Parts: sequence; C-alpha cells; structure tokens
Amino acid sequence: MKIGILTSGGDCPGLNAVIRGVVLKGIAVHGQEFVGFLDGWRGVVEGDVIGIPRTLVRGIAKQGGTILGTSRTNPFENKGGPEVIKANMERLGIDAIIAIGGEGTLAAAKRLTDAGLKIVGVPKTVDNDLDATDYTFGFDTAVEIATEAIDRLRTTGESHHRTMIAEVMGRHVGWIALHAGMASGAHAILIPEQKASMEQITEWVLSARDRGRAPLVVVAEGFVPEGQVSPHSERGLDTFGRPRLGGIAELLAPELEARTGIETRATVLGHIQRGGVPTAFDRVLATRLGLAAIDSVVEQRWGTMVSLNGTDIVHVGFDAALGNIKSVPQNRYDEAAVLFG
Repeated sequence: MKIGILTSGGDCPGLNAVIRGVVLKGIAVHGQEFVGFLDGWRGVVEGDVIGIPRTLVRGIAKQGGTILGTSRTNPFENKGGPEVIKANMERLGIDAIIAIGGEGTLAAAKRLTDAGLKIVGVPKTVDNDLDATDYTFGFDTAVEIATEAIDRLRTTGESHHRTMIAEVMGRHVGWIALHAGMASGAHAILIPEQKASMEQITEWVLSARDRGRAPLVVVAEGFVPEGQVSPHSERGLDTFGRPRLGGIAELLAPELEARTGIETRATVLGHIQRGGVPTAFDRVLATRLGLAAIDSVVEQRWGTMVSLNGTDIVHVGFDAALGNIKSVPQNRYDEAAVLFG
C-alpha cells in the first residue's frame, strides 16, 4: 500500500514528529510505502510528490516546521477538485492520504472523503481550538515561547515603569493567551470569548500600577473590545476567506496610555510562536498521533481523525472535530480573572 502524507495550513512545531511516527510504524510494522505531497494541498492538486524512505525521517522529531512544506492552498480551487485529485492518486499509485492540518485542512479532507477519496486526518493547530481532541500538538510549544517572551517584556516594563501589552495568537479562542498570561502573571488577559470594556482594562492597569507594579496585559489577536463587532483586521482575507488578524495590541496601547497616563508599549509576537523546536510534550503527542494515524489507514477508518482523549489516543469522525470550536470555558477564565489587577 502506498500512502501520501501532506502538511497543510500554518506550520507548527511537531509536524515532523507526526511524519516520523507515521513512516516508522508504517514501514516497520505494515510494510507500507510513503510519499509526501509538497506544500500541502498544492502538491495534491498538482501531483507534486517526493518519496519518504525511512532514512528521510531520521532525527526529524526535534525539528520545527515541516520537511514537506506547507501552504494555505484550497484544493477545490485553481483547477483542483475531487476528480483531479483522484486522477493524480491513480497516476502515482497512491492508495490513501494522511492529511495533517487544522480546521481548514480537515474541512477540505471531509469534503474530499465525502466525494470518495480515502483520507484520514491528524489535528494540528497552535490555537488548540479543534473540538473532539483535548490538546493539539504545537500548542504547548507556542505557550512556552509566548511565556518566555512575555517574561522578557516584563523586565523592561519594570525597568521603565511602563505598561506592556503582549499580543499572542488566538483567532477564535484564547487558550494561548490564557495559559501564557497565567504563567507570566499578567494583570489582565483579553480573549475572544470574553468582552471587556476599556474602562475595565484601565481599572486593571491602574490597580497594578497603584501596587507598585509595571502593568502587564496579554491579549489574543482575536479579542474584540466591548462596543466593537469584529476582530481587528487590516490585511485582507486568506485563501479560505478568513480575515488575517493582528494588531489589536497596537490599537489598545495609545488608548490605554491616554486613559492611564502610563507610558505603554505593544509587542506582537506573531509567527515567532510557531517556530523553533517542539517541546517534549508536543514531540510525544505528535508521535503518538502519527502512530495512531497509520493504524487508521490499515483499519480503513476513512473520514476520521486521531484525537487525544485524556491520555488515550482515539479515533473520531471529521464531523465531530469540525462541529464546534473548542473555546475557553467560563470557569477557566474566572480562575484567571481572580488574579487580574
């Protein structure tokens, strides 16, 4: 059996560990052959592949990014679609596909599975917002990177008696902001799931200042201040029609400075959160998901993805994974809010 592997959407630490887990078990246990589609769905649509022998995956679990490349290509556009992909798979002798990606990737995989293609999925997103899995690989690494960066911002804030605002990733959910904010002792954490007025944010900042602290605010890129209807976006849409977010910290900084009289600086961490080597947790999780994904192929569990449930790896349908966004529950935010101000 020849299996094609693709990594699609935003890159994140752990992708290479998944590839390694899939290939090592597939070759050693099942005697399968592997190829990699280059640059995500683009490689699938264009039939652009490379062979993946065992030697190619040696030592890659600790590497960030993806050896196969990635893109945000929509497989139903640019002369793509199920019939084109089927023809490419037949021409290349590929029997099934393992798609590693986030919500957009898995939604495309579901449509293609419904059209008769043999696909299983592996969930990937640093935002940790995919439903039906407790954690996605890449999230732990992003939190670790964000926490270290915020710790560094805090030292300069304290030296200059400034308010520091750190903007982290989080399009629809605030998991990175919540975890990194709690870990770094933020005086306010602003996330998409929770509205907060400028008056409330100002109150938190002044409370911290009055106690002799340099105020620290952590904000997710998708945070919508009270009175606004949508996240801040100045960079148009991506290939899936979603707004490219970023810059909310730059909007908050001058407003907070005007209200508090405290010199305020904003830092957008951006793509640095997706780079570098994965943490040990993410390497182990990604490897286990890769091992389980090859089992899904052998057992012909088409239209499903592998998932972390507690400490167990399970198999769930694409429908379960795509039905809802896994948002920060109220009780988790309330825990953190006790520490604000």
